[in-house]
Amino acid sequence: MVRIIGFFVGLGFIGVLLISLFTNGLDYFRNPPEPTAAHEFHKHPRDAELPSAGMTGKFDQAQLQRGFQVYKEVCSACHSLKFVSFYQLHDLGYSEAEVKAIANQWATEVPSVNPDTGEPATRKALVSDRFPSPYANETAARAANNNALPPDLSLITEAREDGSNYVYSLLTGYTDQPAELLKKFPDAKTPTGLYYNPYFANLNIAMPPPLISDGQITYADGTKSTKEQNAKDIAAFLTWTAEPTLDRRKSAGWVVLLFLAIATTLAYLSYRNIWANAKRQVSPRGPLDPENRGRMDAAKADQGVAG
Repeated sequence: MVRIIGFFVGLGFIGVLLISLFTNGLDYFRNPPEPTAAHEFHKHPRDAELPSAGMTGKFDQAQLQRGFQVYKEVCSACHSLKFVSFYQLHDLGYSEAEVKAIANQWATEVPSVNPDTGEPATRKALVSDRFPSPYANETAARAANNNALPPDLSLITEAREDGSNYVYSLLTGYTDQPAELLKKFPDAKTPTGLYYNPYFANLNIAMPPPLISDGQITYADGTKSTKEQNAKDIAAFLTWTAEPTLDRRKSAGWVVLLFLAIATTLAYLSYRNIWANAKRQVSPRGPLDPENRGRMDAAKADQGVAG
């Protein structure tokens, strides 16, 4: 009885779901959602063509150093790297002395406590420290940025869809609002204090264009500095901050694939070698065996059994 009741309860539940699905689907087609400016004018990120992209891609150490320079001179004034430590810069090719100098000369000092008075203080960064935030707290960050909170950039390429290309496209995507957008959506004019960027989710971003012109940064390695190059370099650097072990992970992946290919081949050859002869020795047994079938027919004939 309980099973019968349970069956009908489940059947009723499925029926309600099907009715809800049908009515909601019918309502969607009868009253489709109104188009929005963000839906029609938002663009997918362009391909930055970074050396680290793809299954065989690897970081370009020189590009990572240029990207760090862009972060240091442009982005660090507003954005933190709270999950990255100064000592990790060794992986970019900096010597121990260079890393110490970078930490010691960093514009923002590390929050500390005065040992003599116990009062809050700051000190020069050490190699073991993480990159200090440019703001004391979230309130200070919002107060300095028209109530907008600059995101931490440590994992930004993992936190955004198609992250590396998103960073590159966003930094190079600032432009004036197209007349077509304002003609179709008059109420979608970019508010004062915001900036139009078709690669941002709602088209209007609080961050002013950080890369203003070519030559804004003078690269230490002599590479020609353009807005496009700056955007690619910082995108590569932020890809590294999010996945510093990317090269090792890809190398390990190829080794695992090679191992699996060899192991699969050996397993197949072992299977053929062990079971090939055994299969040849197997012969049919039972009533369908031709020899047994003949004996059965003869026995039935002797006993006068039909069939």
